[in-house]
Amino acid sequence: MTTVLLVRHGESQANRHGVFAGQIDIDLEERGELQAEKTARFIKENYKVDRVYASDLIRAHRTGQAVADAVGLPLETDVALREIYAGEWENVPFKTLEENFAEDWHVWCTDLGRSRCTGGESVAELGERIMKAVKRLAEENGGKTIVIATHATPVRAMQCLVETGDITNMKEYAWVSNASVSEFFYEAGTWRIGRVSQDEHLSELVTGLPQGV
Repeated sequence: MTTVLLVRHGESQANRHGVFAGQIDIDLEERGELQAEKTARFIKENYKVDRVYASDLIRAHRTGQAVADAVGLPLETDVALREIYAGEWENVPFKTLEENFAEDWHVWCTDLGRSRCTGGESVAELGERIMKAVKRLAEENGGKTIVIATHATPVRAMQCLVETGDITNMKEYAWVSNASVSEFFYEAGTWRIGRVSQDEHLSELVTGLPQGV
């Protein structure tokens, strides 16, 4: 059995200022750096990690690097682990999306699994991409424990697809918090989920996406 720990990146500048980041390169806030360090210690104390991977986007990369440094392993990057490509929404404040892309933004907020970022990736396409990438890494590391530092939409899509097999159910799932740790287990082509959005170790530093996004 392969244990896959999906870690959402720490609080980014986009998170702090209510901006839809998508695949633009936005760094961590100071609080996000502290979250990443606390999560790195939590993982070191609770898991025996064999490999550490991250999206190449800086907010996930820096979160993954904190884990890699804590457990004494190199960090390996993979573009397939990126956040959803948001097209015309990239680097746009949530309030502006509501005003300028009302129809598409409404679908995102109310029926996430059927949504598409205007001019960008659909959530279904993101779900297919992330499942394929994480399965590949799990199969390359049979019987090991791996950490993958990624983003909010990939974690939510993965949880939905593992539990229901249907991305259109994604509206029933919640966003995981920044720098939280979610357990997925893979064996003989089958996935199951353990603890999701573990963030108790962050105590007063817990942050997440606002309601209604």
